[in-house]
Amino acid sequence: MNQTASTIYIKEANFYLEVYLDPFNKRIRIDDYRGNTNLALEKAEELAREHQSEKLIMKARIEDTFSLYERGLQPEAVVDRYFLGSDAHFFSKFYTLERKKNEHWITEDHMIQSIYQLDPPIDKPSPSKGYELKKATVNCAEELADLYRQVFQIYPTPLHDPEYVKKTMEEGTIYYVFFYQGKIVSAASAEVNSFYKNAELTDCATLKEHRKYGLMKIILIELEEELKRKGVYCSYSIARSLSFGMNAVLFQLGYKYRGRLMNNCYIYDKLENMNMWVKNLANC
Repeated sequence: MNQTASTIYIKEANFYLEVYLDPFNKRIRIDDYRGNTNLALEKAEELAREHQSEKLIMKARIEDTFSLYERGLQPEAVVDRYFLGSDAHFFSKFYTLERKKNEHWITEDHMIQSIYQLDPPIDKPSPSKGYELKKATVNCAEELADLYRQVFQIYPTPLHDPEYVKKTMEEGTIYYVFFYQGKIVSAASAEVNSFYKNAELTDCATLKEHRKYGLMKIILIELEEELKRKGVYCSYSIARSLSFGMNAVLFQLGYKYRGRLMNNCYIYDKLENMNMWVKNLANC
């Protein structure tokens, strides 16, 4: 079976859907919709059954949330100002009992409480001697793919493939990287939605031996500055719920916790919950 994700666009007489088909993670995500919400939801569920998806995710507008409740979807997270200043409510529906079960939820709740006890947001740190920050180009694709192969056994998108990395760059994703002794040792990206003026900070990876120097905080701050230069002020990030370090980095950069996506994707070494963090860059 083809495991490559793809986006399809469905235009019917009474509705429009932008659908992200993700067979590797056994899910379907509705990224955008217009028109008759109930008919759009019927089509989304039809697609979920057709593709044997275990989870349906929909980025919904507040005025449509009652329709989603009525069809059995449940709220999981919010991204402030996602739709050109209007909030996006992430709703989900599960189609198997196994996908709905989770053993880590209470542990992850406690971790969020612990993170909110940390020191307040920090000023921009300076990189340690020997580290050089650069904006990545397509020439970095091979080395970026190698970095992601080293850090993640499993990743929800095919970042292990340099051709895929090149494709994301060509489609507008921005990567910043740290070099050490001529090699990429840390990287992250901003996946920009140019229509709705939002960006997801993602693909965060640092080699284990370089993690104590705060490199990721510096990269994320640089990505934020680039987004502001482009007039993009809604910044969000989805972090592994079991990763204290990454969630703590986002909190200390001023991001606010906005919910958790249960059994959302295969990452690191298994199917994991993902925490949503959001920041309004216009206030920075």
